[in-house]
Amino acid sequence: MASSLVVPVIDVQNDNFKELWPAMVVAMKTSSFIALDTELSGLGNRKSLLAESIEDRYKAICHAARSRSIISLGLACYKKLDNKAADTYMVQVYNLTLLCSEEYIIEPQSVQFLVQHGFDFNKQYGHGIPYIKGNNKGGSDNQGVHIRALFTELLRAKKPLVLHNGLIDMAFLYQSFYAHLPERLDTFTADLSEMFPAGIYDTKYVTEFELRLIASYLEYAYKKCKLENSRSLDSGATGPHVQVEFCQYVGHMSSYVDFRVCPTVASPDGQTEICQRFSAFGWCPDGNQCPLSHDTDLIILQDEKSKGEKRRKRKRQKEKMRSGGGAVVEDSSLFDGAPENKMPHMEEDPQGKPDDEQSGTMLPSADINGNNQRSEVNTNPESEGNGVCEAKNDSRNSMETAPAVDETNKTTSADDSAKIRTELSNKGDAQKKTQETGTHRAGFDAFMTGYIFAYSCIFIRKKQEGGALTEEQQEAEQTWLPTCLNKVYLSGKAVPLNIVKSTFARSSRAHVQKMEMVWGSRT
Repeated sequence: MASSLVVPVIDVQNDNFKELWPAMVVAMKTSSFIALDTELSGLGNRKSLLAESIEDRYKAICHAARSRSIISLGLACYKKLDNKAADTYMVQVYNLTLLCSEEYIIEPQSVQFLVQHGFDFNKQYGHGIPYIKGNNKGGSDNQGVHIRALFTELLRAKKPLVLHNGLIDMAFLYQSFYAHLPERLDTFTADLSEMFPAGIYDTKYVTEFELRLIASYLEYAYKKCKLENSRSLDSGATGPHVQVEFCQYVGHMSSYVDFRVCPTVASPDGQTEICQRFSAFGWCPDGNQCPLSHDTDLIILQDEKSKGEKRRKRKRQKEKMRSGGGAVVEDSSLFDGAPENKMPHMEEDPQGKPDDEQSGTMLPSADINGNNQRSEVNTNPESEGNGVCEAKNDSRNSMETAPAVDETNKTTSADDSAKIRTELSNKGDAQKKTQETGTHRAGFDAFMTGYIFAYSCIFIRKKQEGGALTEEQQEAEQTWLPTCLNKVYLSGKAVPLNIVKSTFARSSRAHVQKMEMVWGSRT
């Protein structure tokens, strides 16, 4: 089997944001597609997020996006390499720590989940990149080095946008870095269709309706796709396989890199009784205190061992949960529809309080240095900046890629790669505890999302090539996943949300003004 994958994630904060700006902009402009993920301060009352009416759901999401904040943004730029084997990608992954400069609500359960997975709130308040939500204030979105301008560069790149269960992410991105969210859902989808002309893809929808995996939460889907890709590669099967390579970060740049190890799926020793709730939904209310195993590798292997019966059993479990009454019903409907990194934010307050009163704390604004203050701060740093990420292509086999560790831009040896994995695995029991349910982090989650998308493109293409491709199908190949284009997963619904501009919907006024700024003219 292929060895563990070591993914370099560039840690971006206010101290190095200006230096890394040119590299991030170039990475987006030269990419084939861009995957995003967010960490949020909360989502409020989860019942309203699962309302039968999609319009009512949208209103609840808007309320959450306006009252909560993005605290971390993951960005993974996948660039297909023409001079390598088919479906080989150069991947650059960034994890941006953010700090909203306005008051916002933070929910204790969100904090608990993030802390358990290694999120450093001290670093956020001391070094987070500041931003102001809503409509452009001060006319600075089109210039300068700040997060809203980076989002503008993302739009200008005109690349396919890939997310996992992406409706909530898109609403928060729109409200935080673009403009005030429109009141109507059809206006919002109309705006999105113009903001991302290359299309939006939701890997939650892809795994549910195209790959038809037994479970579709992010970590499960990623590890399953990686396992199947590795098996195909090891068997010598003909046809394309996903292969990923990474830049080598040398000198002081290496100090910004957080190496995330994703081991090959293997049967673990010890605990063999898995938690059925985590197995089905990627979430367990007992968290680290659960006596049963949350090991995704074990879950995947057991699923494969009893695939047919497992599928029938899980279907019965979900139907029973949905129809049995009590909190279990509500939990299952939510957990089935959200990726792992969104689960804790949707916990319902046991007192059933209104959204703004739910065991959350209204935080004061913070300045660039993380000092609390009530007045609005200037989030427009000086525009000039010449720091460029020094990176070289890694020529090693993509399944055993490791970052460079010297100034010669040579690739690391297998021994070096093994040494990195050994060092990372020996950082202490406390760190192991925080990561025991996976390699969760916004940057790495974005990488996993992009990998699922890349693998899905191959999987679906192979299915199509079972017969002769028509000229129309070959042309459709240029849109990556034609059957999934602009379809966003909706929890508990048999059909997705279509990101289109209907003949009955108009674009929002704020969006029209933004488009003129982004493109220089109306699109």
